[in-house]
Amino acid sequence: MNRLGAAASAYLRSAAHQPIHWFAWGEDAFDAARAADKPILLDIGAVWCHWCHVMDGESYEHPDIAEFLNAHFVCIKVDRDERPDVDARYQRAVQALTRQGGWPLTAFLTPDGQVFYGGTYFPPDGKYGRPGFRSVLGGVLDAWRGRRQQLEGQALAIRRVIEQEGGETAAGELSPGLVDAGIEAMLGVFDPVNGGFGGQPKFPHPGAIRLLLARWWDDPRPELRQVIDRTLEGMARGGIHDHLGGGFHRYSVDAEWIVPHFEKMAYDNSELLRAYCDAYAALGTEAYADVARGIVRWVREVMADPDGGYAASQDADVGLDDDGDYFTWTREEAAAVLSPGELEVAGAYFDIGTAGEMHHNPAKNVLYAALPVQRLAQQLGGEEAEIVRLLGAAEAKLRAARVRRPAPFVDRTRYASWNAMLASAMLHAGTVLRDPWPAEHALRTMRRLRAESPEPDAVPHTPGGASGLLEDQAQAAGAALDVYEATGDDDWLAWAEAIAGRVWRDYRDPAGGLVDRAGPAGEGLLPARIRPIEDAPTPSANGVAGLVFSRLADLTADDTWRGRAGELLRSFAGQGADLRLHGATYLMAVDRYLNPAVHLIVVGPRDDPSAAAMHQEALRTYAPRRVVQRVAGAGARALPAAVLGMLGRGIRPAGYACRGDACSPPAADPEGWRAVLRSIRPLRPDVKLAAR
Repeated sequence: MNRLGAAASAYLRSAAHQPIHWFAWGEDAFDAARAADKPILLDIGAVWCHWCHVMDGESYEHPDIAEFLNAHFVCIKVDRDERPDVDARYQRAVQALTRQGGWPLTAFLTPDGQVFYGGTYFPPDGKYGRPGFRSVLGGVLDAWRGRRQQLEGQALAIRRVIEQEGGETAAGELSPGLVDAGIEAMLGVFDPVNGGFGGQPKFPHPGAIRLLLARWWDDPRPELRQVIDRTLEGMARGGIHDHLGGGFHRYSVDAEWIVPHFEKMAYDNSELLRAYCDAYAALGTEAYADVARGIVRWVREVMADPDGGYAASQDADVGLDDDGDYFTWTREEAAAVLSPGELEVAGAYFDIGTAGEMHHNPAKNVLYAALPVQRLAQQLGGEEAEIVRLLGAAEAKLRAARVRRPAPFVDRTRYASWNAMLASAMLHAGTVLRDPWPAEHALRTMRRLRAESPEPDAVPHTPGGASGLLEDQAQAAGAALDVYEATGDDDWLAWAEAIAGRVWRDYRDPAGGLVDRAGPAGEGLLPARIRPIEDAPTPSANGVAGLVFSRLADLTADDTWRGRAGELLRSFAGQGADLRLHGATYLMAVDRYLNPAVHLIVVGPRDDPSAAAMHQEALRTYAPRRVVQRVAGAGARALPAAVLGMLGRGIRPAGYACRGDACSPPAADPEGWRAVLRSIRPLRPDVKLAAR
């Protein structure tokens, strides 16, 4: 066993048996490199990463390669989920050198942590058009010995690029045209045939869907609806969607959504759950609710801790020679568990043939909806109801058979940002889908996150782990606001304010924006100041913070938060439209800042069933820039004058829909309240949104 045997990270522990003298990231590693005057090999990967495990097995477990590395390099292994701050900087450095990035990231550093060469996956002896790792190591060592001064100069130049470009700030003025330009850029890369954006590989981009849905709600143009529906339907039919277990794989290698990389991430599924729930609430498409229920089922069965909290990821594979075998089927495997009639229907619906889609085993089929049920009934000459019955029976049998297979590893690490994201989405799903379990579990998760935070105004990245990452704080504050809206408990609003206040103190950069980490500078490239604004791979921390600040302004009537939101968002306005698909969260924050919120306010005693029902109706109503307030006493904050007047005359069940101080007449019961909620939308297409 090497030094990684006692690591908290599952990815690092998976390398504990390797014959390499690995260090985890830290001062000990850099002290050793400086003392020995050796270059550093930095490997950054993740436990869910297929090619990381392939390179581990091919190279880092090879005795000759390990002997060479131990003799001539100091080797550091990093879990990108555990240390996203390290990954962000070294990804940028390698991309500056090679124009490529990803995992595994393989970087060669000076003893003080500056990058002079790098790449991603290297096969040991060269294949797939990539240089062999053995020859790469030899070449790097020869260059280090013979051209060290040149390499150190190159490393310094790369560091300067990271320091200069890592900020991503480009100040500008905020205007509706900024959001318009960003949306048009997204529409320009829409795939009208398959849905989604761009070609292959194809990622879901749920933030872009939510932004386009918000724009359609304000301005119901058919072309916007087409993008939304074709993308959500395309993903739901595709192999990127796990039709048996629920949830979505990370991305599709093809443009048709058929063959995925099979790992499932908490953060992807949280944002997709929110997107499908929003689309169901706004459009009423029952198929979107079914997809959302599937995500909830996967979370409940695979990811959720009964005491609150969510796992980080589910691996793609079981072994090195495996490539999604748990999730895929040969025709013979399906025939072994299905009746002939079920096989005929499921085989045609899911395209389970003798020639599958997987290169490592051409008999393996990815399950995807090849035909709509109506067309399938016509093709098979059967009744549609009977086709549905047979298909349901087949799915149940395939699911039960799959559960008996060796399952991919689930990383049970509870990362604060991903837990907050998934708790927010589950809280929303509970109301929209009228399912109490996801909302109840989300509340347990948030209580646990808060209880395990040693500081009253910050959350650690992992329980008992280091704090100081902006993404954790921004997502926790946003989730706390969601809990406040769902419960009416002022304590959650106060916690969100406390976290957001500390974010402004500790992460605000004089050059504009919020930096991604606070605390000691650290080794290597960690002192470089990065102000993340792209949704890659999770929603932009600066964009999320902008949304939190605007929501706090709406919920507290404190203009300090509005001022902070404006300052933050203006820091990036000069490049906001150029971010395209990766700018959705930022553009949602700009839209939220520029346009008035819709306040849905329910007044009434806590134990009043009519008020409780009206509160649930408000929570499941779709409206961009929506704020829900549950008022049970006279101490509520940030209420319009009409509502305050009602409080002054005593509490009784009533619902108000307000923009600014203009409110609807009070609705006294759930039926009347539903009529009010229907009236808040849509705006006419020719009416421009009123800027604040």
